[in-house]
Amino acid sequence: MSGGNGRRRLARRASAGNGAALFRSAGARKRLAASAGEVPLDRISTRGRLAWLNSAGSRIGTTLDLERTAQELAEFTVPGFADGAAVDILESVLRGDEGSRWTGRGVPLMRATALCAVDELATLEPTPVGETSARSEEAHETLLHRYCLRQGRPVLVSRMGEADYLRVAPTESAAASMRAAGVHSYLAVPLIARGLLLGSADFVRGRGTPPFSTTDLALAEHLASQAAVYIDNARLYGRERERVVSLQRSLLPRATPVTPGLRVHAEYAPSTAHHGVGGDWYDVMALPGGRTALMVGDVMGHGLPAAATMGRLRAVARTLMTLDMAPERVLARLDLATRDLEDEQVATFLCAVFDPADATYTLASAGHLPPLLLDGQGAAEFVDVPVGAPLGAGVIPYDPIRLKAPDDGHLVLYSDGLVKSRRADLDHQLERLRSAARGLTPEALERGALLDRAPADAPRFDEAVLLAATTASGTAEELREWELPREGRAASVARRLVTEQLGHWDLAELADVCELVVSELVGNALRYGNGPGRLRLLRGERLVVEVSDTGPDLPQIQHADLSDEGGRGLQLINMLCRRWGTCRTETGKVVWAEQNLPG
Repeated sequence: MSGGNGRRRLARRASAGNGAALFRSAGARKRLAASAGEVPLDRISTRGRLAWLNSAGSRIGTTLDLERTAQELAEFTVPGFADGAAVDILESVLRGDEGSRWTGRGVPLMRATALCAVDELATLEPTPVGETSARSEEAHETLLHRYCLRQGRPVLVSRMGEADYLRVAPTESAAASMRAAGVHSYLAVPLIARGLLLGSADFVRGRGTPPFSTTDLALAEHLASQAAVYIDNARLYGRERERVVSLQRSLLPRATPVTPGLRVHAEYAPSTAHHGVGGDWYDVMALPGGRTALMVGDVMGHGLPAAATMGRLRAVARTLMTLDMAPERVLARLDLATRDLEDEQVATFLCAVFDPADATYTLASAGHLPPLLLDGQGAAEFVDVPVGAPLGAGVIPYDPIRLKAPDDGHLVLYSDGLVKSRRADLDHQLERLRSAARGLTPEALERGALLDRAPADAPRFDEAVLLAATTASGTAEELREWELPREGRAASVARRLVTEQLGHWDLAELADVCELVVSELVGNALRYGNGPGRLRLLRGERLVVEVSDTGPDLPQIQHADLSDEGGRGLQLINMLCRRWGTCRTETGKVVWAEQNLPG
């Protein structure tokens, strides 16, 4: 008999329910024989057998979990039908693939999945749950349940002889244990659904119980046929759910980018409920000038429609953030995009843009739960972000706030699956979340431990995403900012500052190109932007230089004629740099350019 994982599950008992009162444990069956004068199970009334089989429909397949369904089958038959039961499932079925149609020498790989037995058989040595049989392939050919699988037919050994123990037990030691425990009768039935072999169920009886009869064999076949359908349904559900979860994960970032001044840990936890996944998502984007965009959203509903909507909204959000738009403007554009969707979805969204120059976050919310701010000293508070209408509701504008990030502080963005409960209100759950975050060490928080300690119901019935952003020290060495004069000498001052800093960073070989780039950026600010404001130089994965001004017009590359004396500045920047761009600010705009680092 194969299946099982340790003696605790081996000794588990289960009542058979309803008609199963006619099939009792060893001692009970003896007492029944003494009072009724008859004990053979093949003489029990047809009504009793049908009642027992009918009760299986409410006891087996209560969930769409394949392993749990197999365990329910084993527990349903012990002690009502057998003293011990084991269920083995094909490895391919456990992976979600189809069952086997193949017959011949040997059988596909099987794995022990479930086990249950009465206390009197607690000394048996079955194959542990989750493992394959330890016997060699040659020895496997002599096992009776292997014959059952190859032929797709049940095997009955009413009274086991000396040689039968080695043909039933997975090992010689297990055979000796069965002999010592008084096991005397064996029955194996294949689990077949839609003509496909899924696995097998083995049953044994010990001292004080009658041997299996042909009536028991017929009863076991009916039960196995019914249970196989439940197992196949669980397999199909598990396969489809895995595909949807894979789709959901493929729509999320595979890795978080390196962000100056910030360490970001992201987590996604799918739901364990039957409806599968939904539309929860997150994103982390590196923006020009060393800024970082953190985004968390939640599309209402579940299943493939919500996941598809999530993918479209995330693509739109990434496109808008690539333009380096302010968070509140991103939300306004996303609201328009959401209203254009054919399925009329509604979503919540929270966006935070971190600027390492002054260690501040700019946040805007569209109906999302407030982020949690930890100061690194043990205090934790929710950020009071103005909550706008959800995306798709058509109520704009959105109001941003600016938040100073404490040194070594943490900003936690999350979806409602982290706190959702059927038994407690939202305010209570948020307070529990705050308490859980306050009790975590900074290292544990950065590892995503808050996901495990979140106050959501267990098992979580809604998916959840989590972003934990930690303000990193040492950013000052990677980023420099200067205020430029608003007159003609601004270009020469900018060139000198850039050259000195590149020499300090051992990047002098980039000085010539960077001087030309900063000269053009400052020249454009003097001519079209009411004079330059601030110069920023960032060394990260690449070298970024940006110049701000108060002009309203965004620069564009012009097609200069051969006789034109100007108009080629941005053309040179476009040729010399990896990329360049512009973004609007509250006071004007920023023009930036990016160069690859040597090597």
